[in-house]
Amino acid sequence: MLIRPWTPVASQWIVIPRDDIDTDQIIPARFLTTTRRDGLGTHAFHDWRYRADGSTDPAFPLNRPEARGARILVAGHNFGCGSSREHAVWALLGAGIGAVVSTGFADIFRGNALGNGLLPVQVASTVVESLMNPARFAPDALLAIDLETQALTLPDGSSVRFPVPPFARHCLLNGVDELEFLLGAEGDIDAFELARVPPGSLSAR
Repeated sequence: MLIRPWTPVASQWIVIPRDDIDTDQIIPARFLTTTRRDGLGTHAFHDWRYRADGSTDPAFPLNRPEARGARILVAGHNFGCGSSREHAVWALLGAGIGAVVSTGFADIFRGNALGNGLLPVQVASTVVESLMNPARFAPDALLAIDLETQALTLPDGSSVRFPVPPFARHCLLNGVDELEFLLGAEGDIDAFELARVPPGSLSAR
């Protein structure tokens, strides 16, 4: 699977001010009938996003006019807890979200996100709290995320750093997943094996 190289983002942001948003809330289990990574964006937060009659709920943050084109989601602590479904990441990406800002992520969700091109940005609670009310900022205020420098730049121009494992960062910046990385290193692996095993050895096959 080829993921897009991660480039700097400057965007308005969507706020879902809840802790413990689990993967069943991100995409309910009844939509897990596909192994395709595309087409799940309309089901992101389905049971919060739509009313019982199927109409959209205009009060839900993802449905508000200011959310159009926003690529950053700001949410409460322990985002992505629950089951290990990779579909949760695919649904967020399909909804146009490229990064989630929170004070903490469930470990499996974080791994799924990094492996599929969704950036989990973990920052201090003071930073998240300051972003929970976008109305306090100018209507055109933007958040900026630069993976190269691992920096989140706030609307006031100040920046905070966020952690990303070096290998995941490399893969995201270069638009490769783990398998593609290994396939790309096949020549180096072969050279290492040839140098390690003496010529004529029975183990050199």
